[in-house]
Amino acid sequence: MSTWIDVCPIDDLQPDSGVCALVEGRQVAIFYLPRLDAVYALGNFDPFSEANVLSRGMVGDLGGQPMLASPMYKQHFNLQTGVCFEDATISVPAYPARIENDRVAIQMPE
Repeated sequence: MSTWIDVCPIDDLQPDSGVCALVEGRQVAIFYLPRLDAVYALGNFDPFSEANVLSRGMVGDLGGQPMLASPMYKQHFNLQTGVCFEDATISVPAYPARIENDRVAIQMPE
């Protein structure tokens, strides 16, 4: 079972970049891509550098898929799935995210 958690107004997010939010006790990196009218949410912990830094990474796309480049060692993570492009055996949690009534909500597992 999952619950949608209201996190913040969309205006609190910077276009094409990330912020970190504490959601249900978890650090979550939230990314707003206005050209796609979409928000994405990943766990903020980078498994390669073992640091909570993913919210500071750069967003873009690889092969037409939205991605995040880690600010430490530059691995790329799919914003939809959390899977690393360079090593598919490594991933970070990906949480469903939505914009509703100009607010960002994230679906967190129980």
